[in-house]
Amino acid sequence: MANKSASLSQLALQRFKKNRWGVFSFSFIVMMAFLAIFAYVLSPDNSQDANQMALPIHSQSPGFSVKTIQLPNQENQTNQSFVSKVFFGKKQSSPFYPINEYSFTNDSLYYKTFGKASISNNFLEGFSLQNDFKGLTKQEITEEFIQQKTFWLGTDKYGRDMLSRMLVGIRISLSIGFVAVFISLFIGITLGAVAGYFGGKVDAAIMWLINVTWSIPTLLLVIAISLALGKGFWQVFIAVGLTMWVEVARVVRGQVKSLKEMQYITAARALGFGNLRIIYKHILPNVLAPVIVISAANFAAAILIESGLSFLGIGAQPPTPSWGSMIKDHYAYIVMGKAYLAIIPGLAIMSLVMAFMLMGSALRDALDVNN
Repeated sequence: MANKSASLSQLALQRFKKNRWGVFSFSFIVMMAFLAIFAYVLSPDNSQDANQMALPIHSQSPGFSVKTIQLPNQENQTNQSFVSKVFFGKKQSSPFYPINEYSFTNDSLYYKTFGKASISNNFLEGFSLQNDFKGLTKQEITEEFIQQKTFWLGTDKYGRDMLSRMLVGIRISLSIGFVAVFISLFIGITLGAVAGYFGGKVDAAIMWLINVTWSIPTLLLVIAISLALGKGFWQVFIAVGLTMWVEVARVVRGQVKSLKEMQYITAARALGFGNLRIIYKHILPNVLAPVIVISAANFAAAILIESGLSFLGIGAQPPTPSWGSMIKDHYAYIVMGKAYLAIIPGLAIMSLVMAFMLMGSALRDALDVNN
């Protein structure tokens, strides 16, 4: 039996490898997961939530470059560990100032703010070398704190780096998928297996609950649960997961109802095995194939639902970067000649959802025993 199971798994793997779109989608998802884990390492802006703002350079196009002055950190950073900085970003990050020109005069650094050159030819703003730069020399300041910054995906309406926000935003989309699918699998498999195996009144009661939940529009149910639990990061995850178990439960119920009449289940009962062992040791392993396919589709659906909630303002709350909230902040810019501010996160959502759907189709073909 073990050799047969191994051979079936190898056969399914070989089928999956032959599906180039499935392999490409899986590779894309793995790459996105890598970017999500090391987002703060790869982001130009490694502050927490990639939230460094500079209003003078708001809504700049991709590839925009400007000279900046970065002040030294005034707070002690030693109490934040390296691991915390890598996975959660710097809790305290000094501001930066986009400039056109700068000049050292006596013990001060004067500069012209970006975009104000046509208004005044004078250096109006300045910093004290002793206080703001902790007594560093002019050469040290020039080498370490005055640099040319390039914003490869431009800046948003608050002057934040779009590339950094997009990278950190991957975490929200993938996290919502993992948590929602886990919750949906736990509830759906449990209720579906119990309903299909025991039947009778238990089946009727669970099917009534499934039908009632199925009849409520998904987005409306998610909004209701979100409002009941409150706005927040984890509340959205739970709300989405609590609305995606129905399809899993229906499929598992149908599979269990057919499998419980098989001869090997009758033999297990004759040997005195308990119902719980029969369900989890002998029935559920044989219904995993359709559940895996549904999970891929649910993953994609969870990403879309979270984006919709964030667009409506009841998803991940600012300043947490979410692709849906980024579209919400910039959809009005579509008619202002800066459509890329909304198109970039929109394309990211579309690409990730399509990858999961294509991988789900590839898994369905690979796990289909009739092929």
